[in-house]
Amino acid sequence: MRHRHLALLLLVLSLAAPSAHAYIGPGAGLGLVGSLLGWLLGIVLVAFAILAWPLRMLWRRVRGTPRKRDGELPQG
Repeated sequence: MRHRHLALLLLVLSLAAPSAHAYIGPGAGLGLVGSLLGWLLGIVLVAFAILAWPLRMLWRRVRGTPRKRDGELPQG
C-alpha cells in the first residue's frame, strides 16, 4: 500500500512540474542507443563464447584433432 502512495505522489509531482523549455539534440539519443546496442552485443558475444566452448571441445574430441600448444607451429 505504501508503494502505491509513493507512486501516486511521484506521478502527481511529475505532472505538476513546469516545462523546462530545453532542447536535447539528436546526438544524445543516438549516443544512448549506440551505447545500449554496444552493451547488448557485448553480452550476447560473451554468452555465445561461454556456450560455444564446450561444443568446440566436444567437436575436437569427436574428430580426434589434438589441441595446439602455445608457440607450436602447425605441421605440414
